[in-house]
Amino acid sequence: MSKTITIANQKGGVGKTTTTVNLAAALAATKRRVLLIDMDPQGNATMGSGVDKNDLNVSICDVLLGEAGITDAIIHVAEVGYDVLPANADLTAAEVQLMNKIGREKQLDLSLDKIRDRYDYILIDCPPSLNMLTVNSLVAANGVVIPMQCEYYALEGLSSLLETIEQIRVSVKPDIKIEGLLRTMYDPRNNLSNDVSSELVEHFGERVYRTVIPRNVSLAEAPSFGQPILQYNKNSRGSMAYIALAGEVLRRDAKQNHYVN
Repeated sequence: MSKTITIANQKGGVGKTTTTVNLAAALAATKRRVLLIDMDPQGNATMGSGVDKNDLNVSICDVLLGEAGITDAIIHVAEVGYDVLPANADLTAAEVQLMNKIGREKQLDLSLDKIRDRYDYILIDCPPSLNMLTVNSLVAANGVVIPMQCEYYALEGLSSLLETIEQIRVSVKPDIKIEGLLRTMYDPRNNLSNDVSSELVEHFGERVYRTVIPRNVSLAEAPSFGQPILQYNKNSRGSMAYIALAGEVLRRDAKQNHYVN
């Protein structure tokens, strides 16, 4: 059964794109069929997957506006092992035009219904804001992963995101849930990191992933080469962390499916 996960946090620089790209690669390495959708006009997930955002004939923008079919926009990137639905700056214009569309918050969800059965996992990278693109991404998802840095302002704004998810659950998508909170750019030598980490676990319990993504030079370098960390430096601490995260995601899903069945 296909699962759609949106990686969201309106705070910038917390590792959303890094997580989307590297979790996609790690899941693909386990032979899962994976689609990465870039819903950020910056197109960083597109570039980080080895696709040139400046050389797109069709993008997610065309799909959302009904100017192209979703299958026309999907690009298979053999090197990374997963498919990409790319984005570039055109997506900013799409957001404005979406405001006038009937059912504007469901455009991505409706498009995905045509191809969900082709994939085991669909991962959506969001922009760092709670705008119509993020709402589309949340409505299209079964679950949400929230990357968070363990720093002073980590919890600021989280309540707004949780409130938005709850509103979407009540009004549009009853089955959406928070998959987990992911601690990113973690430095165990930093007392503040440890304090915030403990606070997250205290508040959210098992919803906090056990896997922690460390601060890692290779993770920071990989996007400039258009590669996930598994390609760029598979033996790095960052690579090992995302492999561990993929394993944790798969185990949680297997456990949930067992209870459902």
